[in-house]
Amino acid sequence: MTNIQIKGVIPPMITPFNENGDVDYQLFAENVEKWNKDNLAGYLVLGSNSETVYLNEEEKLELIKITVETAKKDRLILAGTGMESTKETIKLTNKAAKLGVHAALILTPFYYGGKMNDEALIQYFTDVADNVDIPVLIYNVPKFTHINVSANVVEKLSRHPNIIGMKDSTGDIPQLVKFQSVIPESFNLMVGTASAWYPALTLGVKAGILALANCAPNECAMVQEEFEKGNADKAKEIYARVFPVNQAVTATYGIAGLKYACSLLGYNGGYVRKPLLELKDEEKEKIKQILIKAELM
Repeated sequence: MTNIQIKGVIPPMITPFNENGDVDYQLFAENVEKWNKDNLAGYLVLGSNSETVYLNEEEKLELIKITVETAKKDRLILAGTGMESTKETIKLTNKAAKLGVHAALILTPFYYGGKMNDEALIQYFTDVADNVDIPVLIYNVPKFTHINVSANVVEKLSRHPNIIGMKDSTGDIPQLVKFQSVIPESFNLMVGTASAWYPALTLGVKAGILALANCAPNECAMVQEEFEKGNADKAKEIYARVFPVNQAVTATYGIAGLKYACSLLGYNGGYVRKPLLELKDEEKEKIKQILIKAELM
């Protein structure tokens, strides 16, 4: 399946936890069933918004299994399987492949960030791509990793037959244009934040893995639909309307904010896993007002 062409909106799915910190698999499955009715292209299980760094391997594999079993059959299943070492990344990716995942989103290793130069990153992604049973996507999210993948790295890796794309979560449009100038036509360059969704569409980007799609999937999809129908103004209007929601559920209030917005809009947010903190009442009220203003409630 190395010739996957990704188009549309994909949520990096939230992981609902119980108050005691256990994963609530039932609520997770219910979310997938609800998203099945929404206008989405697929699912990313184990993204940054899934609180993946707080999950053990058993929990990760169970969430993958539920996603594969519950998702609509025509939907693309991506899994975030990047670990700190090459060996563990390959191991987890191949376990995900056995469970039916179509492609793996691989985070840049970051703990020894000072040593993760272009050479190290090219070697890492090449070694992983050479040894896994499904195609690989590069995941660039400097906000969390403090590592920004360079155009040089993207250019080299985009030539690898098993590296089929990249999720760029920087929201940096000039950098996106730079990436576009060095990749082959078939390479899936995706944006990883709804704040860059409309500008990215105008540049010819075809897919977005957007935190906002957890709670406002159809609005995210409509931006693309209207744009592709030639209704740029309509697309821009929807984008501008939901933009403050994205700001709130990513930058300002983070995952707790995203989960609360999901709960208000009919999905199962559940609790965050500690050490993350739940929202305070005044923060909840602010999110509610933002959702009302964006005409989502």
